[in-house]
Amino acid sequence: MKKLLLCVLMLVVIVSGCSNDAKITTSGPTNDSGEASGKITVWAWDVAADTLKLSIDKFHEKYPDVDVVVEDFGSGDLYEKLTVGLVSKGSGMPDVVLMEDERIPGYVNQFPDGFLNLSQMGYDEHKSLFSESKLASVTHDDHLVAAPWDIGPAVFFYRVDLFEKAGINAENIVTWDDFLEAGIQMKKKLGVKMLPIDIANYDGVFSMMMQQQGKSYLDENNKIELTSTEAVRSMKIIKKFYENELILNNSGWNGIVTATVNGDVATIPYGAWYSGTIMDQAPDLEGKWDIFYLPEFSEGSTRYANVGGSSLLVSSYSKNKNAAYAFTEFFTTDVDTQLLGFEKFGLFPSLKSTFNSPIFTSENKYFSNQPIFKKIADIVDDVPKVTATKYNSQASKIMANTQAEILLEGTPVEKALENAEKQLKKEITE
Repeated sequence: MKKLLLCVLMLVVIVSGCSNDAKITTSGPTNDSGEASGKITVWAWDVAADTLKLSIDKFHEKYPDVDVVVEDFGSGDLYEKLTVGLVSKGSGMPDVVLMEDERIPGYVNQFPDGFLNLSQMGYDEHKSLFSESKLASVTHDDHLVAAPWDIGPAVFFYRVDLFEKAGINAENIVTWDDFLEAGIQMKKKLGVKMLPIDIANYDGVFSMMMQQQGKSYLDENNKIELTSTEAVRSMKIIKKFYENELILNNSGWNGIVTATVNGDVATIPYGAWYSGTIMDQAPDLEGKWDIFYLPEFSEGSTRYANVGGSSLLVSSYSKNKNAAYAFTEFFTTDVDTQLLGFEKFGLFPSLKSTFNSPIFTSENKYFSNQPIFKKIADIVDDVPKVTATKYNSQASKIMANTQAEILLEGTPVEKALENAEKQLKKEITE
């Protein structure tokens, strides 16, 4: 398998500047009424695949002649198979594929003819149903390349009982300096650290801070922003957290979940979808959790960002584009279908019309009888729109390493960020 992947990566380099013959036109069989029919295959993973499978019955109410087969792979296997298929110009490709938003720029830049232009297919009529920040993540060269699915508005999940014992009022945490002071108090009173960060592997907190300031790793012109005022400001406050022993240096995803269950940290900054993990993994902590928005850097600045999210792309190599598009359009714009994934699996929909549902507006028993999902839905339109580029993955890895240099090795913030910018510039120009 390693040899196969190496060959695939070599082929990617060879064909990256090439164009294939795929046409962005509708095609495929139709029934007697001219509606889509035939068979399509959809690739996804985990609970997303389960949601897609559960949506088929309602889809058949509108498109009874389309046979939908959902294939469930691990995300790593899916991306490997997808890359192989794109390199070989469609061999073994699905008709529809799930993709994390952060990976979309890399794929559509590497394989510009690999996916349908959904704007040409008519999806633009649905733009008003989604936030500008989500649309930005699925737009390439001024057209939609993917249909929006789930999002991850960022909030702090916090342990109400620990805050009460430490004498901390979450409503008083408005700025990052307030958060720092609360963390120092939490550590002093209870000996509990404030937040988990896998220091050498996860730059998510830095990324959240950048987005709430309207910045990303690079701007729309691919100008690197790693030495910007916003980047320096973000990394300096993270350094303060570390210096005051507020950070639990956890190990990956399992480390975060373990810290959540065991009460090793008092807060967890993450996307809204993490609520499902908390409820599933820590049922005994019902009534001991709530949320607050990200702190701001200065009075009146933005407190919002997004962590994660995924969307659906239609393959240009599909032999049944009509049916593939019909399923993608239906799945991402049908309220009941989107609520299904949220209610069963915690997949927070980007379809704003779902936010009027009682599951969003009602109080949540687990989260201290607070309407946390309404609070989260209320900020969706306020999440700053930032640029996603094909270099985001490289930049994120560099920033995780840089974070480790700053926190674990003591490299000054400005010097470390200058080195990071130089490294990223070298990598993207080679």
